[in-house]
Amino acid sequence: MKNKDLILAIDNGTQSLKALVFDLEGNLAARQQVVFDPYFSEQPGWAEQDPEVFWQALCKACQQLWQLGLVDKERIAGVALTTQRGTVINVDQDGRPLRPAMLWLDQRKTNGLLPLGGLWGLFFKLARLSGTIAYFQAEAEANWIHTYQPDLWENTHKYLLLSGYLTYRLTGEFVDSIGCQVGYIPFDYKNLRWAPDWDWKWQCLPIERAILPELIRPGEMLGSITSIAAKETGIPQGLPLIAAAADKACEVIGSGSLEPSVGCLSYGTTATINVTHKKYVEPIPLIPPYPSAVPEYYTIEVQVFRGYWMVNWFKEEFGHPEQLKAAQQGLEAEELFEKLVEDIPPCSMGLILQPYWTPGLKLPGPEAKGAIIGFGDVHTRAHLYRSILEGVAYALREGKERIEKRSRTPITSLRVSGGGSQSKNAMQITADLFGLPTARPHLYETSGLGAAIDAAIGLGFYGDFKSAVKGMTRVGQVFEPNMENHKLYDALYHDVYKKMYKRLKPLYERIREITGYPP
Repeated sequence: MKNKDLILAIDNGTQSLKALVFDLEGNLAARQQVVFDPYFSEQPGWAEQDPEVFWQALCKACQQLWQLGLVDKERIAGVALTTQRGTVINVDQDGRPLRPAMLWLDQRKTNGLLPLGGLWGLFFKLARLSGTIAYFQAEAEANWIHTYQPDLWENTHKYLLLSGYLTYRLTGEFVDSIGCQVGYIPFDYKNLRWAPDWDWKWQCLPIERAILPELIRPGEMLGSITSIAAKETGIPQGLPLIAAAADKACEVIGSGSLEPSVGCLSYGTTATINVTHKKYVEPIPLIPPYPSAVPEYYTIEVQVFRGYWMVNWFKEEFGHPEQLKAAQQGLEAEELFEKLVEDIPPCSMGLILQPYWTPGLKLPGPEAKGAIIGFGDVHTRAHLYRSILEGVAYALREGKERIEKRSRTPITSLRVSGGGSQSKNAMQITADLFGLPTARPHLYETSGLGAAIDAAIGLGFYGDFKSAVKGMTRVGQVFEPNMENHKLYDALYHDVYKKMYKRLKPLYERIREITGYPP
């Protein structure tokens, strides 16, 4: 019998699903990707997807992976799953979806709900947090479904995140990983379990404990691949599915960041800065750290909701010349954007962008809007593009300082993953703006690798996470900061960028009063 020395990681992102095979040193042995439309939108602001799209993408990616002939699937020792966060699916007793999945990108709100009452309501009122709780209620997908599709909610057997849904399709079990619990759900983030009965979240949501899946710690077994799943995916029947975590949490350990001094930046649709920490630290009051891919640890995170989505926004709104040229040359438009900014000096000749294209909860608040200041007749599309890369980095540096202040631990080096990490300009801008050495991990697929690390622990290949991360990750290219550039960025950051939101906030609020937008 051949040695079982490979791990299959399934990574279900917002726009594609990847089937990835890793060896026990963290090398990528085979990869197959299936792209799909991220969502459909029946009304402005809605973002939904047929859950079958995700499952069929999983089946297709796996079947194509075996057809590549690069790996013998009999060598696969186990499977791990990581997915986009906050996407919810209502299913019946047979696991069939009752409605389209509501994606994390969905912007609908449930207004007019009764405010939280009782002692919790009084407590939050005294703490001046009633607005935060009302935001939680309005944003929760469960409240919208319960309000506008009450019969469907009544017939819901299980209310699952995408990770829980795909786990059911693979194993036939209504279980999910603790590491995947990110969303408007009654989860106790401090104790990493479903919230106790007295917790305020149960009063804000129509969810009962019975419709939630059982939770399993990362690195432990969720179940085994069923005969039906084996037939559709080609994954050998009976292989163990090991609990991993949500994509951002997996990216952190897949980038080699296990210490709170190592900041992990994710340059994806949503840009984030994360650190792994043993302590429960809220980066913003009442905004919890999320479960880590390491049991009993937390991922302290600050988000820029429309992070590297802004690169796509630029491409669609201003990048038509590059799109046409890229199509003619068989390139990606982003490769030409790299050339576009090569001759643009640091700080974009005074053009400064604050990337609040989508409002936030507290910092920024629900009134927030994006801003670009400093325009002059010297500025071109290229300056605007560079200011986007710089603006996202400014916002993440602010997040870094917030994490450092709350955790009392300085961040001394950076790892960058996600699509934006492939840009040399973005990497050098990050190093210069933060004034820190900034490294790419040894491979791009950090989310899948993080899931594989969880599986390697669960399958007994490594005895602990420290040795697994050391054995399966390593630093790739390192970008050292140019300290002359850092001085420029530092002055603009402190004297201009950090003052923008406070100065503009009253104008944002007045814009909302006059126009009704954002609602």
